[in-house]
Amino acid sequence: MEPNSPSPYQSYEIDPRWTAVDQYVLQHLHPARTPYASALQYALDHSKTNGLPDIAVSPLQGKFNALQCRLLGVRHALEIGTLGGYISIWLAILNADLRITSLEIDAKHAKVAREAIKHAGLSDRIEVLLGPALETLPKLQEEITLGKREKFGFVFIDADKDNNLPYYQQAVPMCVSRACIIVDNVVRKGNVAKAELAETDSRVEGARRVIEGMGRDERVDACLMQTVGEKNYDGFLISISFRCSAL
Repeated sequence: MEPNSPSPYQSYEIDPRWTAVDQYVLQHLHPARTPYASALQYALDHSKTNGLPDIAVSPLQGKFNALQCRLLGVRHALEIGTLGGYISIWLAILNADLRITSLEIDAKHAKVAREAIKHAGLSDRIEVLLGPALETLPKLQEEITLGKREKFGFVFIDADKDNNLPYYQQAVPMCVSRACIIVDNVVRKGNVAKAELAETDSRVEGARRVIEGMGRDERVDACLMQTVGEKNYDGFLISISFRCSAL
């Protein structure tokens, strides 16, 4: 997660029906007895103990992202916004051949994430790079150009919402064809549809800019999915890349 700013989700919009469905489904599709459940729960608990904001994705969305990697046979994934490492651990646990590069601006978040990743036994496959993503991404692109780093087959963007569009624009040229790119938290409790709010809420403006930017970008085809559950009413952009050269 970056930067270290007040959370837009300090008060969730909750409906008991959404929470009940999540709790029911998790009993059957993500039971506590599964071998990987304890590592994921540790990551959440470790983040809470260390005072990180409670803004990690829900377990069901974490598994959804991991299954996208399985469906596509992804070998290299990019995450922008590490927070406590929860998503990275999800991706790695369900994809034994996957290597993840995760970018984080906050030194405390990076430290907590690395500790959770180490606890899960995944330090050899999850790399957490500290620094502003807009500075780190060009370095990754240079490494790819020089053949020192593989292109990515999956990208998950969940950082400061103001920079959704530049993160996306820098990530696309680093992707293989048919890569999956997800931008989280773009519905903003439905506020993304209210153009007037973009003038006063930079997060809404950032969500609208990336939606409209994807719509104009012939390198990808995209869809927006609205979501409800135990962690708010929101939604994410999911896209597939076709042409991987810069605009």
